[in-house]
Amino acid sequence: MRLSIEKLVYGGDGLARLPADENGRGKAAFVPFVLEGETVEATLVENKPGFARARLDEVIERSANRIEAPCPYYGRCGGCHYQHTDYRHQLEIKAAVLKENLRRIAKVELETEPIVHASPEWNYRNRARLRVRTQPDFALGYYRFASHELLPVEQCPISSALINRGISVAWELGRAGKIPQEIQEIEFFANAEDDQLLLLLYCAPPLSTEAAQNLAEDLRGTASAIGALVIAIGANESAELKPMASAGEKALNYKTKDAAYRVSGGAFFQVNRFLTDQLVEIVTANRSGNAALDLYAGVGLFSSVLARSFAQVTAVESSPTAYADLSYNSPANVKAVHATTDRFLQQRAGKVRPDLIVLDPPRGGLGGMVVRSLAGLEAAEITYVSCDPATLARDLAGLLAAGYHIRQAHVVDLFPQTYHVESVVRLSR
Repeated sequence: MRLSIEKLVYGGDGLARLPADENGRGKAAFVPFVLEGETVEATLVENKPGFARARLDEVIERSANRIEAPCPYYGRCGGCHYQHTDYRHQLEIKAAVLKENLRRIAKVELETEPIVHASPEWNYRNRARLRVRTQPDFALGYYRFASHELLPVEQCPISSALINRGISVAWELGRAGKIPQEIQEIEFFANAEDDQLLLLLYCAPPLSTEAAQNLAEDLRGTASAIGALVIAIGANESAELKPMASAGEKALNYKTKDAAYRVSGGAFFQVNRFLTDQLVEIVTANRSGNAALDLYAGVGLFSSVLARSFAQVTAVESSPTAYADLSYNSPANVKAVHATTDRFLQQRAGKVRPDLIVLDPPRGGLGGMVVRSLAGLEAAEITYVSCDPATLARDLAGLLAAGYHIRQAHVVDLFPQTYHVESVVRLSR
């Protein structure tokens, strides 16, 4: 059928409307790889009571912003969503998506436009995680778009140059039969200078500890840039690593403008190697006081810098791996706490009176209990770093109802070529 694209929505799809029926206005239809204002031919692939999904067949009327995607895997690979439009327009889409989610979910209109921070468009990722297939032949790649089928990928233009060299080495080893079938995924993590790699190999039993150790040493010996290598059991990204073997160090030293961080295999760290300093500056610049609270602290990206302008910083992290790095990275006036945010707030919030609260939660956001607990702390300022505008808007609705107002909103484009929207919202009472 022929569809007219009204706008792009969070998730990367274009929103169109099916023809009206006896119930009135046609229901929403979501189409990937389109742009607002385009007319397209599409085929329905999913038809639910409240919405439909369609496959793009042909663009009949093209947007002036449409370009040819430079990556040969684009459209088949599920990793990127916006390579068919120029980067300036990608930033406009993301700012619009943030405003639309705040308007629809939090019922708030921003008084000023979000401040947009652009990134270099390519080779920005310092981390990439690829699936492995060893039978009937070796392949390394990402999932195909909208599937769990492996798409072999030999280069990834949004990943750093060193990661791409690492991908090439992995292909060579795999084709030579040197990567056993127990290896399910390989994660590449590059340092800030892009001259050293940490490799994480996720495996499934029955790979023995001895075989894992031999493999680790063999792999590290093939590439001098592999400064750290860990082989671990489990492929669930949310699960804590269970290391089986290692070669070299188990962590990288990641240097930023203001600090250096030990980042171990499996610990969260921001993925854009060009905008880390800018993100830290947005969160920490011109903030000072007696006490700051850094929730979902990771390895201490923000708390280590806040320690320079606050007498005491309390940094809370639930992951054992990230907490160990946080403790290692923290200066004397940062108190590292190993706990989930909700448990910390339940048990110790009454003893904390922060001037500033920094939040950098996972994609699921804060949740109602955490929002209510934060409101009770009555901090003068809250800075919320978000990777999901929908959960951000949901959480902001609760904080705004508790008396906070939005002073400033930023779009920090940590993920060019993709639909992901990283934002920073500053709130005050």
